[in-house]
Amino acid sequence: IASGAVKGSAEKHLPSLAQAAASLAQLRAAGTTQATQQRVAVYLRSQARLHNSRVLSALAERVAADPFAKVKRMIKDLIVRLMEEANEEAEHKGWCDTELSTNEQTRKEKTEAVETLHAEIDELEASIAKLTEDITELTKAVAELDAAMAEATKLRQDEKEKNLATIKDAEEAQTAVAQALTVLKEFYAKAGEATAFVQQQPEAPEIFDSPYKGMQSENGGVVGMLEVIESDFARLEADTKAAEASAQKEYDTFMTDSKVDKEAKTKDIEHKTA
Repeated sequence: IASGAVKGSAEKHLPSLAQAAASLAQLRAAGTTQATQQRVAVYLRSQARLHNSRVLSALAERVAADPFAKVKRMIKDLIVRLMEEANEEAEHKGWCDTELSTNEQTRKEKTEAVETLHAEIDELEASIAKLTEDITELTKAVAELDAAMAEATKLRQDEKEKNLATIKDAEEAQTAVAQALTVLKEFYAKAGEATAFVQQQPEAPEIFDSPYKGMQSENGGVVGMLEVIESDFARLEADTKAAEASAQKEYDTFMTDSKVDKEAKTKDIEHKTA
């Protein structure tokens, strides 16, 4: 009752209601007066008929007439309408208060929802930025892997061509040295036989006092030198083949690891992009 709504309604509507109550009291009093007037009018009409008096008859009609009846009815209708309007205003104010309360609650809920959405947007933007950075780094790493594999492939091809050429040269050199050794050995064998035959003559020159063996014993001999050369070429061939096998194995391992790493990074990029 002490609230602002009730107090305000009382100040606004109770004076009008008080006036309406006073008007109703006046109407009730007027109703009592009207009944008395009606009784007087009936009495005067009876006396006028009894005495056949026009004066009494006119007086009876004048007493029975109520010049304020229409005004009273208008006042009564006005009071009723004012009371109805007061009730409507009270109902409308209640509806407005309810709507304001509902709107305030709705506004509060919407504000909280907006704040939640802003927080989610900030979180998503941070996540997008992190994903973009990760994708950039992964893409760069994949490009570096591609470049490294391409460079390794080129170096491996160049090295393989060089090793194959070296192996081929070593094999050809070994073949040539072996052929030279065969020729020299045959030559020295024939020369020794010829020297021995000359020594069997009666007067052999002093220079042929022993079978001729060429330069085989001088500083290891030509044959010994060629055998060393042949051995060197054989060792070069073996070392080159071993180096080629080791380089190929290392290259294969590098390429396998790089391809696995690239595939993992590519899948990670696809997962982060999706």
